Order: sequence, then structure tokens, then C-alpha cells
Amino acid sequence: MPHVPVLDMSGFRGPERAAFTEALDAACREIGFLLIEGHGVPAELIDRMHAVSAGFFRLPEAEKRRYQVVPGRIHGWTGPRQSYLAETRASGAAPAPDWKEGFSIGPVDTPADLTTEETPYFGRNLWPERPDGFVETWEDYFREMDRLACDVMAAMAVALGLPEDYFDSRIDRHITGLSVQHYPPQPVAAAPGQLRAGAHTDFGSLTILHPGSNPQGLQVQGRDGAWHEVTPPPGCFVVNIGDLMAQWTNDRFVSTLHRVANPAADRAHLPRQSIAFFHQPNWHTLIDCLPGCGSAENLPKYTPIKSGVHFEKKLALLRGNS
Repeated sequence: MPHVPVLDMSGFRGPERAAFTEALDAACREIGFLLIEGHGVPAELIDRMHAVSAGFFRLPEAEKRRYQVVPGRIHGWTGPRQSYLAETRASGAAPAPDWKEGFSIGPVDTPADLTTEETPYFGRNLWPERPDGFVETWEDYFREMDRLACDVMAAMAVALGLPEDYFDSRIDRHITGLSVQHYPPQPVAAAPGQLRAGAHTDFGSLTILHPGSNPQGLQVQGRDGAWHEVTPPPGCFVVNIGDLMAQWTNDRFVSTLHRVANPAADRAHLPRQSIAFFHQPNWHTLIDCLPGCGSAENLPKYTPIKSGVHFEKKLALLRGNS
């Protein structure tokens, strides 16, 4: 079974900095997943975020549909069984849709000088009128995740032998999405091949996930090809490497296949909810082999691509537009 280490983020700013970055580098190389504590995100905010999000998903479907994602819009409500995460692997298959619904927003603070390509990502969030406190809570949570993601990116820069601020200008107007996924109970058997979330890798630089009070089901694929459960200790976030960070580092860091499995029969009546901050670099950031990640013996493997172009290709596949 792959070892998913627990790292204390406070170590990056303390005397344990070297040991912390060494452990971070090892986790990103070997499994692409880690669990973090000492992150500074208030427990009260995490609980509030889960509560207001669960309140939204309890609304009548007709009300949620008012906030539905439509062509030309990136964020909003995605209804039950309308996403195809396994298809983002571009396998050409036609898998059954994921057994979930979700709600997402983009950045909550908008730069003044948007480019044409950036415009769809900023200032266009669809905010539900209910439940009370939804907007304020999501905005607070987004900003906390933004802070934490910047800390993790700084630590990754040091682990890669780069200046701590190397990524700052590449993520200072990032096009990150904040998403809450609701996995309803499964009173009937899923279709053949259907999961709560199909096997996939994430798109961007990194993902920061909080799996809620019913965390069972998140599985990562080990190098042995088997699926292994990842259940974080209370108070921890799951952090995993995305495709763009793997590409940026010329596969020094690995973007690992993972999924959300269907519940066991005795837990099929329980819903599951997770909060995911899908950190995506600035739209115009060119994802090219980082200094020190390529050599004459290890040539760059990927054609450089802009962050936004890569994301939009993946988004089309997610929504079944292959």
C-alpha cells in the first residue's frame, strides 16, 4: 500500500524547514498525495462551509437548477450524474456518469485589467439566495484556501531547488475553482462501471481537499495497480499533485490516478460531501519544464502549453464533450 504521509505545514516556517521540504519532495515524487496539518485554517470555517453547502444540496432540484452550468459558463451547479471524470483521461470510452452533483465558483477577487481569455473566470459567480450565509462563507473559505495554496506552492518551489517566490508571478491571478461535491445515497446499484467519481487525475497545479465527516471512498492507485483507501486524520487536508505540476516538473512530481468508490452495502444510505480547491495557475502562465527538472539525460517530455488552454480542454472532456 502506498504511504501517504502527514506533514505539518508549520514546519515550513520553522527550524524544521529542511526536513519538511525533503519530506514534501519525497511525497510528491513517490505518490503525489500528502496529508497536511498545521495549516491554520479555522475549524469553525471548515464546519460552516460544510454546513451551508449541505444546505444548498438539500434545496429542491428546481431551485438548484436556477444556478445550473450552461454552455459558455464555467461555474455553477452541475446536476446529478452530469459529469464524466473518467473521460478526462481521454480514453475514448463512454463511461457511465459520476454518481454525484456539485456546485462551484471561480475566484472571488477580480483583477482590474482582465484579458479576453481570463474574463469567463472572474466576476461571474452564480450565488444562490439560500441558505443564509452561503456567499460570505464560500468567499471566506476561498480566500483561506488561496492563502494555503500559496504556502504549499512556496514550499514546493523550495523542494524543487527554486526561490521560495518562484511561482508568485505565475499564480497571482490564478483561475482556480472551488467546488463542493455531494455524493447522494445509492439506494439502487450503480450502472456497470459507474462510480461516485470515476478514475482521473486532477487538471492543475495542486488540489486541496477536505473530505467531510464521511471520508470513506477516496482511493489512489498505487504502483502495484491496486486501489488503496486514503482516509485523513481529523483536522487534516488531502493535497495532491495535478497534471500541470507533473508537466511543469517533467514528471519529477507525479499526478496520481484516483477515484471515489461506491460505498459498501451497509453504508449506501449515507451521503458523502467533499470540498475541493482545484488550484490552477494564471490563464497565461506557460507550463514549460522548470529549471532543474530537465537535463541532457532527461529531456523535457511535454510540449509547452498555457495553463488556460490545458484547463479548457480538460473541462470539455469532463462535461462529456469529447
